Amino acid sequence: MPYGAGAPRRVAQRGDMTSDNPLNDRLDDDDYPAYTMGRAAEMLGATPAFLRAIGEARLITPLRSEGGHRRYSRYQLRIAARARELVDKGTPIEAACRIVILEDQLEEAQRINAEYRRAADESADRAGSGSV
Repeated sequence: MPYGAGAPRRVAQRGDMTSDNPLNDRLDDDDYPAYTMGRAAEMLGATPAFLRAIGEARLITPLRSEGGHRRYSRYQLRIAARARELVDKGTPIEAACRIVILEDQLEEAQRINAEYRRAADESADRAGSGSV
């Protein structure tokens, strides 16, 4: 069934949104490859060629359907959108992908450093109070 402006939508039936419904787990899963290349490109306002290019640059690696078609998750689309913003500002696609990767690595390193600092501060507080 097609989705988009004017497309018919199925009305949720009573019991559809229970915790026993595996569809709900997939809908809530940011890593579930729910979007086809065409739909992902449409959502990003980009072309399928853009998605292929960021895949070749190894920014994201789409999963493949049983038929071999690329499928994208919401998480991957958020990453692709960041690259798209940089490309729209004139950054070459390979550089945009590298920037996004480095930004994510920096954020992760800062998070780890903050955890180490908190642990060191807690250890120093315990040592200072005499209880080790």
